[in-house]
Amino acid sequence: MTQKFDAIVKEAEEAMEKKQTNDTTEIYVGCATCGNATGAQSVVQALEKKLDQEKLAAEIKEVGCIGMCFAEVLVDVIKPGRPRISYHGVTPELAEEIVDSYIKNDDHRPDLALGYFGEGGPEDIRQIDTGDVFKNQQRVILKNCGVIDPEDINEYIAQGGYRGLDETLGRKQEEIIDILKESGLRGRGGAGFPAGRKWESCLKPEADQKYVICNADEGDPGAFMDRSVLEGDPHSVIEGMTIAGYTIGSSKGYFYVRAEYPLAIRRLRKAIAQAKEKNLLGENILGSGFDFDLEIFQGAGAFVCGESTALIMSIEGNRGWPKPLPRPRTTEEGLWGKPTLLNNVKTFSVVPQILSKGADWFKSIGTEGSPGTAVFALTGTINRSGLIEVPMGIELGKIIYEVGGGIIDDKKFKAVQTGGPSGGCLPEDKLHLSVDFDTLVEAGSMMGSGGMVVIDETTCMVDVARYFLDFTFEESCGQCVPCRQGTQQMLEVLNDICEGRGREGDIEHLLEIGDSIIKGSICGLGQTAPNPVLSTVQYFRDEYEAHIKDHACPALVCKDLLVYHIDEEKCTACGRCRKACPVEAISGEKKVPHKIDQSKCTKCGICFQECPERFSAVERLTGKENLAWASGKEG
Repeated sequence: MTQKFDAIVKEAEEAMEKKQTNDTTEIYVGCATCGNATGAQSVVQALEKKLDQEKLAAEIKEVGCIGMCFAEVLVDVIKPGRPRISYHGVTPELAEEIVDSYIKNDDHRPDLALGYFGEGGPEDIRQIDTGDVFKNQQRVILKNCGVIDPEDINEYIAQGGYRGLDETLGRKQEEIIDILKESGLRGRGGAGFPAGRKWESCLKPEADQKYVICNADEGDPGAFMDRSVLEGDPHSVIEGMTIAGYTIGSSKGYFYVRAEYPLAIRRLRKAIAQAKEKNLLGENILGSGFDFDLEIFQGAGAFVCGESTALIMSIEGNRGWPKPLPRPRTTEEGLWGKPTLLNNVKTFSVVPQILSKGADWFKSIGTEGSPGTAVFALTGTINRSGLIEVPMGIELGKIIYEVGGGIIDDKKFKAVQTGGPSGGCLPEDKLHLSVDFDTLVEAGSMMGSGGMVVIDETTCMVDVARYFLDFTFEESCGQCVPCRQGTQQMLEVLNDICEGRGREGDIEHLLEIGDSIIKGSICGLGQTAPNPVLSTVQYFRDEYEAHIKDHACPALVCKDLLVYHIDEEKCTACGRCRKACPVEAISGEKKVPHKIDQSKCTKCGICFQECPERFSAVERLTGKENLAWASGKEG
């Protein structure tokens, strides 16, 4: 540790000691976007007000997402000498109860508690960090999220932050690259390219200026991994980018963050300013003679700007679309024609730990071909949705049934979609697969940036494919014909299939167009656009065939293939469906079974929702015979 950095560490430790005495109760409130969306700021205000009223001393800390998004708003309390007790679903009213019961009167309220972290907790609540949610996780990239105040650089330094940078400044550039290559770190943005090789290819070219760019565009539906890291631990990414700048000989870096992430941007700005104040960023960093500065560029939300050359075009002030092939690598000719190193948020975030703990430490986690951990945004019909970090090589089934707690309402699992719009859907017989870069690709999906959507039996896989293809079609930059026209043609075929106009040969047509898009598109996003369709045809071809041959949607989702009918024997004439129908398509008197006028029915499904489950008189029917009956008959 250099003398200058040693002084910074001591200053941070002293600041922490002043902030926290041995008899101070700490209150952690999850104030990432997920927490704020469910009312975290109102909870903070209620806590402050109640503590002031009761004249109680406690430190309220607004932290990032600890990953349990299903349980927000989360309020954790650490009393001196006690473990961290976590309370879930907290409202302003419950916050006041927690202050009154636990902080003031030492009643830990097991009826409100989710559990506790650490050892020696109360016997009447469970230990969270050894339970199903966390026992299969290994927090490396997310180790500070939900633990430190992301707006206080002293907390990051006290947790070992910026030690990787301090050690880096005393090393040769080639030595740093050798450590990264030895670690086997692969880029966490989706493609999984070896990070050490990319950094090496950017070091080699000689140039008067080089650039470092962090890709925080994150445009996949349902993805929030990068946002959560920026909101919960921004200094880890800043430190990783600064190390990258030193390694390749760059003095300037950019965060490319979508404007829809205002909290992440605000915390990044504050973190950059704090790092400059401590001479961990800016001119002559830690007296080393190395200069490096960072700037935030806000993207407009175009999915295609997640592609490296399109992102660079966007920063340059041009329309964000990929450069056509053949083109030089961005490490040779990138931003403003200069060598440019571009990595994902999670990639930069983990670099400081690799340099501090060594390549062998990183390789000890995960698999030989995919060392380290994978961060996923776990969403869909899953009981415990949220942000998870698991060692590479874990089975898909463990993520879904142990970490995620299984399917909502104990419904049957149908598929899991990984990799966002560029990924694929894997069926139940693939749940034994290892989660790593290569295995998922071999199965017809991909790791992607970390989206994972769980799908149950009530979901139509043709409709899922249509949803993702509609997204890629809308987000296509339109530059190349295979992507622009191919995705449109595939979407038209899928619309026909879902709306009852499917024809023999449509499946083969989809496969043919998909193959053409993969071979002809100029960028990775276009080349992977057909994946959701191709994987659902591969594993759920029977659903496509049912739609085309029988005009039936087995999952009873596709509206144009459904008929709503009231079973007269089950109907009690309660009138709920009739009153709820927005087009007055249901008729019937008291004690007389109701009927649906098929000529008026818009198939909105409100009647089905309103009918009490104990009666289940409203039925959804599908198939050629039922559609023919409905088209020629009323009631």
